[in-house]
Amino acid sequence: MPFFFSPLFLVLALPGLLLGLFAQARVKGAFSKYSKVRTQRGVTGAQVARMLLDAQGLYDVVIEQSKGRLSDHYDPRSKTLRLSPDVYNTPSVAAAGVAAHETGHALQDAKSYAPLMVRSALVPAASFGSSLAPLIFFAGLMLEGFAGFGIEVAWIGVILFGAAVLFTLVTLPVEFDASNRAKRLLKSQGILIGNESEGVDKVLNAAALTYVAAAVAAIGQLLYYVMILLGGRRD
Repeated sequence: MPFFFSPLFLVLALPGLLLGLFAQARVKGAFSKYSKVRTQRGVTGAQVARMLLDAQGLYDVVIEQSKGRLSDHYDPRSKTLRLSPDVYNTPSVAAAGVAAHETGHALQDAKSYAPLMVRSALVPAASFGSSLAPLIFFAGLMLEGFAGFGIEVAWIGVILFGAAVLFTLVTLPVEFDASNRAKRLLKSQGILIGNESEGVDKVLNAAALTYVAAAVAAIGQLLYYVMILLGGRRD
């Protein structure tokens, strides 16, 4: 049995992957459900974001419509908040929650929130590590029988992948804090009425689980690599 299908993989890496699938299903389910629940104030996601940004004095942050479903994000380089069509144009509870969450990231940027600054600095290393580190790791294992430096190459791959793992860990406080800011802002500005906040909580909590799943999966994969190099490999 190839080592990447070994019991070690099932124990360390598979749980995170399964949690990720579960989290994605929860996000889609919660967003789909509360996208059909119209807010009593009838404001779209774009209007919610603008109201919250202006209330915090962030008049320079631009709001744009992006392409694709759930493609919402805040770009700190251009000070632009991009919302997917389902959020930008829809006066729903789900849209209000997502728009407020992304506004939370804009507030983090404005206040130089330390975890956000660290995550932004890690982006290049994390992108390189997540895409090339596994290839370097497996190349090192293949070289093991032909060259004396194969294990060293594999360890380089592990170290690079560690940057991607660190990125997922730093992402957790960034995303949790953005959601907490979103909930406080929606409440303080009186945008939600009655039990609408419960729907926002479910949407944002489901989204938070995806980041937890990503961290668990990354840690499991890193441990799998390390265990192989420390003698856990199954031939």
